[in-house]
This record gives sequence, C-alpha cells and structure tokens, in this order.
Amino acid sequence: MKKKALITWGGWDGHEPEQCTKIFGEVLKTEDYDVELVNTLDIYLDEEKMSAFDLIVPAWTMDNITPEQEQGLLKAIKSGAGIAGWHGGMADSFRNNTEYQWMVGGQWVAHPGNIIDYTVNIVKKDDPIVEGLNDFKMHSEQYYMHTDPGNEVLATTTFTGEHGDAVWIAGTVMPVIWKRKYGEGKVFYSSLGHVASDFDGFEVKEIVRRGMIWATR
Repeated sequence: MKKKALITWGGWDGHEPEQCTKIFGEVLKTEDYDVELVNTLDIYLDEEKMSAFDLIVPAWTMDNITPEQEQGLLKAIKSGAGIAGWHGGMADSFRNNTEYQWMVGGQWVAHPGNIIDYTVNIVKKDDPIVEGLNDFKMHSEQYYMHTDPGNEVLATTTFTGEHGDAVWIAGTVMPVIWKRKYGEGKVFYSSLGHVASDFDGFEVKEIVRRGMIWATR
C-alpha cells in the first residue's frame, strides 16, 4: 500500500513555498507516495483525514495558525504521522506558537549577512540521512536558531562573526540538520533551502529526500 503524504504551502512568498513543494511533491511521487498538496491550514481541522497521512511536509512561513489548526497538526504527529521540512517553511512558520516550536525542535532568530558563503559540516556520518555525504558549501542564508538540546544533530555550521555586525557570535557552532521525536511521530528538519534554486545542490535536496523517507510513519 502506498504511503500517504500531505504537503502544505503558504505564508511569505519570498521562500517560494509553492515552487519548493512542487519539487518535493515530485520527489515523493517518484518514491511511490500518494501526495496531496494544499494551500490551506484548514486541512489540519479534519481529524479523520489527518489520521490517514503517514508524512506531513509543511512549507509555511511567517503566518498565523489558529489554536484548532495547531492542535489538529500536533495531534496527528503525536499519534504517529511523521513531519519533515526545511528552512523557514518549518522553523519560522508561527512565531507565537511555542508548542509548535517545541515539536519542531527549533525556531529561526537571525541570518547575519543574509545571502553569504558558508560551510555545512556533517557530524553524524553513520546516520542514513547523511551517510556517504561530505561537508559542502552553501551560498544562501546561514540560519542562527534557538534549538532544543534534545535534538539529534546530523550537521552543523560555524559562524565566523564577519557578517551582519554580529562579531560576538564568532565560533558559534549551530545545528543545521536534526531529527527528533514528538509523541509517536518522527520529526526531521533542515535549515537549508531559502529558495527553490537552493535545491539544485545535490546534498541539499538529497538530505530532505532522505529525511522525508526517514520521518514517514
């Protein structure tokens, strides 16, 4: 039986949510998932429908979610649906909702210098999500985040302090990719993927592909 995936996109257009979700909708279809792609958070209100999804992929930035919508989403994950996402589409979705942020395991707070060159370091090389991949370069936003110490960190980046008038963060090692649990659900997150073209990089796209498969119920 095919696995069922829900992809929700919306919020701030600068993250190109529709374009990014189309990329990963096709990835999941190639992996033989049954994919539903929607531009509304109201689907989270349908408990029966939500209980049927094996994977939820959000791409929704800087918006508001009602208490009922939030609880519908969180209940589905606690009950065993996996969730996997990237960048602000998952970790800067709803700034007022700390329960949602607890589920994600982190929240964006800054990207000093905006689009810059930086390195992603693979730190758990035996994990299947990053196995066989080497450290790689990025030309994009380097996310500074508040993160949960309970996350299982797979990759990090180190801030130089040269960008964004933030010299005090020089040497700070920041999680980039992690996985965790929330209730019975598996949670995967990558801070990479500011715009759709970021996924032209093999590692950036491949890590999300693997992360979605890992998180699936």
